[in-house]
Amino acid sequence: MSTLESRDASLKKDPDLRRELDATVRARTELGDEYDAALVDSFLEKVEQRIDDAVDRRVRRHLAEQRMQTTRGTRRPKDADTWVERFGFAIISLVLAIPLTAVGGGIAGTAGTVATWVGIVGVNVAQAVRLNPEVFGARRAPSDRQE
Repeated sequence: MSTLESRDASLKKDPDLRRELDATVRARTELGDEYDAALVDSFLEKVEQRIDDAVDRRVRRHLAEQRMQTTRGTRRPKDADTWVERFGFAIISLVLAIPLTAVGGGIAGTAGTVATWVGIVGVNVAQAVRLNPEVFGARRAPSDRQE
């Protein structure tokens, strides 16, 4: 399909744009060559506005679809987010484990140390389940299954 044919096909899809083009051409024949630039600029502004409106509709539709997927819980976290969250959480857990172990062991001895580490492990397991629900037997969404 040539460029002219594709342009004519797109104009047939948008009758308002076709009317605008016809009006611009008629105005050009009535006003003369000195108004060519103004007429072309006006028509191009209208085309640009239609393109902007179409892009805005597509972006809003895409964002709404993403919100729906997130709300339904079907969207997995991005790999970069997951890695950063895991790394940061692991570092914080290890940094806090040292003083918590000292406090727990100092107050309650071995039982306090065990209780502290059960808590630390529990928090880390909860974080792992939050990021990877399928690890502990939760069902995967059909789109996540590998065959």
